[in-house]
Amino acid sequence: MKKKKKKASILLLLLLCVYLLLPFAVTLVYSLFTEWTGILPSGFTLRNYKLLFFDAEFWMSLMRTMLICIISVVASITTLLLAMYVVVVEYPFLAKYIQFICMIPYALQGVILSISIVSLYSGTGTLFSNRMLMLFGAYGVLVLPYIFQGIRNNINAINTQMLMNAAKMLGCSPLKAYFKVVVPNILPGIFVSSLLSVSVIFGDFVLANNIAGNSYQNIQVYLFRKLSISSGLSSAVVVVIFLMVFLMTGMVLLLQGIHQKKEKNNGVYRD
Repeated sequence: MKKKKKKASILLLLLLCVYLLLPFAVTLVYSLFTEWTGILPSGFTLRNYKLLFFDAEFWMSLMRTMLICIISVVASITTLLLAMYVVVVEYPFLAKYIQFICMIPYALQGVILSISIVSLYSGTGTLFSNRMLMLFGAYGVLVLPYIFQGIRNNINAINTQMLMNAAKMLGCSPLKAYFKVVVPNILPGIFVSSLLSVSVIFGDFVLANNIAGNSYQNIQVYLFRKLSISSGLSSAVVVVIFLMVFLMTGMVLLLQGIHQKKEKNNGVYRD
């Protein structure tokens, strides 16, 4: 009976994988052929990828997107870690207010957020009127819910107060105890939430187009421009985006696995 359940679970998992990967497989096939008007595609070619990889504009767009990801995610993580330090050490009752503030971006559509930011800061002559700073700040706000959920869930999963008290007994200050003991124990949550945030930024078109436009073209704006030129070329862009996100996912999972192995060897306590 158990073997039948196990086989059924494996079959269900395989069917789910096929269902999730089918759009990517179709896009990959479409990018490798010149036309697909019948049941099967015809005219195998690598021309789309050759054009893409020798296009300096593509690489610049990809690097800009990576830069946005790094700056926005790191800024959000740093801000929330400092905010949660205040909650863990001094004022636990502030947790619900921080949660409410961090959940607000869920209710803000990209168009509303981008137009609001541009209307508020554009033409003010201040530092925040810079379009690049607007864009980085907008993405920092956009990923707040994902970062917060990962940090909060992992803080709740460990015995934070016991770890803090033990570190204080050994002579650590509250700040040092938090960043030397608590933060290393919530790194898995930070890794996962960072991965979600990167996926959101890689898939966004509205904020980049409305705030920066062609002055700071990210990968989605580049893809939108190529849609009117060639469907095969745009399919190749989608494939590369998927592979980039897949590669970053693998790196994050690898780092998480290394951290968990060290944690297991060190015998880290979890409630």
